[in-house]
Amino acid sequence: MQYSLVTQWHLDAPIERVWDALVASEEWPKWWHFVKKVVEIKKGDAQGLGSVRRFIWTSRLPYRLYFEVRVKVLEKPHWIEGIASGDLNGTGSWKLDDLGDSTRVTYVWLVSTEKAWMNLLAPILAPVFTWNHDQVMQEGGKGMARHLGVSLLDFQGSRSRRSECI
Repeated sequence: MQYSLVTQWHLDAPIERVWDALVASEEWPKWWHFVKKVVEIKKGDAQGLGSVRRFIWTSRLPYRLYFEVRVKVLEKPHWIEGIASGDLNGTGSWKLDDLGDSTRVTYVWLVSTEKAWMNLLAPILAPVFTWNHDQVMQEGGKGMARHLGVSLLDFQGSRSRRSECI
């Protein structure tokens, strides 16, 4: 099953601080509740382009996801894109918009699930999987805000944006 999920965070922080927190994904488990582990597999160039990290995620639902992400695009401080492979396959992209003293972060996650049970149950549970994704992403926005010592001014999840299951 394929998913097209879009999330927005509006953080009361300058773009450089948000960028620094996003590119330091090995630090995510310290502030993002559902990120259990991030391991660097490959270093990449001096900026991190081409790096590969293995992620272990949990969620509000009782399952874990394991996948690796290879950084394909790094355009400081506005764009990060990665290619995921493992329990989820596809692309994830972070777009940062400088709003002066605050930053809008848009995350687009275009992935297919590879776990047989998820694909079998997707016709029934796709809305639950989307809700779960929103819960994970909302927790990420709150966690980043705490980490940066700022406010999460707004959160918009996939369900409010009519994400699609393809």
